[in-house]
Amino acid sequence: MTTPSFVYNSVPQRVVFGAGSLQHLAREIDALGARRALVLSTPEQRPQAERVADMLGGHAAGVFDRAVMHVPIETAREAREVARRLGADCAVAIGGGSTTGLGKAIALDSGLPILAIPTTYAAPR
Repeated sequence: MTTPSFVYNSVPQRVVFGAGSLQHLAREIDALGARRALVLSTPEQRPQAERVADMLGGHAAGVFDRAVMHVPIETAREAREVARRLGADCAVAIGGGSTTGLGKAIALDSGLPILAIPTTYAAPR
């Protein structure tokens, strides 16, 4: 059996890690050439998302707190529409896999850059 040939191009990524890294979020938004972020979260993590939005001040376009597991297409479409309506040119996903997945679903169709703030650890035990 012959293995098919392919070429893989990775999308550029940047990791900012360490105590106090959240204070650099506005700088990271600027580095993307973006101005206003839609902050994504689950309903349960809305207080964290609101703290991030407050910290961002004028860089925050708003909070979308309807991330759920397996990202229903309707939720992704709603989030993209909210981002468009609020003039967001990037998204900040704070949370675990549900929120990060929503960010990726938004980016897939809209091309909006996503900044992810993971708050959970997922790995095999």
